[in-house]
Amino acid sequence: MYRIKELTIEKIIFLCGIITILFILLIFIFLLKEGLSFFKTVSITEFIFGKNWYPVSEPAQFGILPLILGSLLVTLLATIISVPVGIGSAIYIAEIAPLWLKDILKAFIELLAGIPSVVLGFVGMVTLAPLIKDLFGLSTGLTAFTGSVMLAFMAMPTIVSIAEDALYAVPKTYKEAAFALGATRWQTIYKIIIPTASSGILAAVMLGIGRVIGETMAVMMLTGNSACIPKSIFDPVRTLTATIANEMGEAVVGSQHYFALFAIGIVLFLISFLINIIADIFLHKKR
Repeated sequence: MYRIKELTIEKIIFLCGIITILFILLIFIFLLKEGLSFFKTVSITEFIFGKNWYPVSEPAQFGILPLILGSLLVTLLATIISVPVGIGSAIYIAEIAPLWLKDILKAFIELLAGIPSVVLGFVGMVTLAPLIKDLFGLSTGLTAFTGSVMLAFMAMPTIVSIAEDALYAVPKTYKEAAFALGATRWQTIYKIIIPTASSGILAAVMLGIGRVIGETMAVMMLTGNSACIPKSIFDPVRTLTATIANEMGEAVVGSQHYFALFAIGIVLFLISFLINIIADIFLHKKR
């Protein structure tokens, strides 16, 4: 009877994995079906490297290079801010904070993770954007830097939670052996615990980056929505996700603009897929 239950559970888990893969394939096929129609009239190089996104002008221009650069700039800045702070916070919670404070901090982080992005975007528009505008003497506070700061704040709960779990999962015997050999607490943390938990920490970072690059509402509200190639971090930008969210409701079904938005979806899918492949390569190398 026990063997039958075990086999049943294994089959259910296997079926769930197959269904997940099937859903991803269906999404990709749907994107290809709608998006590839666009390339009948516009070349891939013109689409990827074009510097102008004017889908309703005469003639229409569908260059997404400003959108790609805007997405990459916002993602890079948010990663630079969130990763050190997130990993440092995870180390403090897992290894340094007293037990009573650890419980409070973990509950607070889980609460932050549950706040809707549109609420954070609204808070950023009201508080963060005017602050950055006055602090740096800008004409507008809706810039790539503003969106990055808020995205970093949104990614940190994911990074902290998963990295803290990875650090906590390091066997206690490793730390005890380090202390027995005379290592200090800090030496134990950065020479033993962090290298041992590095695969989990890397997974936390990649999930945080995935959260940043896939975010829509906050960047749509905070980055200025200007489809221009940014010259600095304080320029307004527009991301790929914000473009789809902004324009899909206005695009005529079956029009060139409509198919162009699906082509942007293909680019986003490929970027996310590439990030996951790179993360998987590093994880296997580390193991």
